Amino acid sequence: MNERIGFVGVGRMGANMARRLKDAGYTVSAVYDVDHARARELAAEIGAMAPEKLAAVTAASDVVITVVTDDAAMHAIFATSGDSLLTGARGKVFINAATITPAVHVAIDRLIAAAGGSAIEACMASSIPQARNGELYLMCAGDADAYARVKPLLEKMSSSMRWIGGPGTAAQVKALVNMLMNINTAGLAEALGLGDALGLDLTMLREVLAQTGANSRVLETDGADMQHREHDTYFSAAHAAKDSGIAFELGHAAGVIMPLAAATKSQYDLMVEWGLGDLDKSGIAELTFNDRRPVNLSDG
Repeated sequence: MNERIGFVGVGRMGANMARRLKDAGYTVSAVYDVDHARARELAAEIGAMAPEKLAAVTAASDVVITVVTDDAAMHAIFATSGDSLLTGARGKVFINAATITPAVHVAIDRLIAAAGGSAIEACMASSIPQARNGELYLMCAGDADAYARVKPLLEKMSSSMRWIGGPGTAAQVKALVNMLMNINTAGLAEALGLGDALGLDLTMLREVLAQTGANSRVLETDGADMQHREHDTYFSAAHAAKDSGIAFELGHAAGVIMPLAAATKSQYDLMVEWGLGDLDKSGIAELTFNDRRPVNLSDG
């Protein structure tokens, strides 16, 4: 636990990962976010510094964990000119935990290696409570030696881990996980929306679904929320749209026809278009219940 840990991206997930490592006895040396006020607030809470330069995070850390939003943000923090985490990266390990395009992970890994550092992906298949409690499920890939070095740290963050392989492979698996999760979520919303339209008792319907082949983890986590319109955000519809897009593009490049992924992506894209992107992914039910849909939203 002698290694100093830096964080870049301290939204709901990143901040709770930092809190967890602090509680586990690690020194969280620096936290950075494009929202500098957010970073300063977390830094005051956990006794870290909150530099406004990325290079200062690298300088203050032995291991840097990045939890950013998308491909563009990833390219920005590992820029090849100007302020960048690559400055002074020699000997440092970068744990990139964001869900981004696999090819971007590969490109960033090469930039880090060229700067003398090493990188792994630690893609997460869990949500905010698991981040806070050290119960993440992590899919890891990249530099095997770097993974061995930071494995004790990752074990403090997770309840289970799986080594996948070379750069980009964990991101591929994560894309498939989220693609299937999003399809399941959309399907459940349609089942409950139709059940409501038919006048069925939705509590009864959920109980029946749970005892049949229609059961799923999504039914457990999102079913009641869809029924009662409780869409507190653990995994936003905007993120679901992005992640479904990543998987769809992987399928397109591989020549795989994926009509369910395409349909699900279109639903989440529609949520974003209609200003519902900040709702939890369970909010897709707002499109499927007859009395909830925006009045000028077509059946298509």
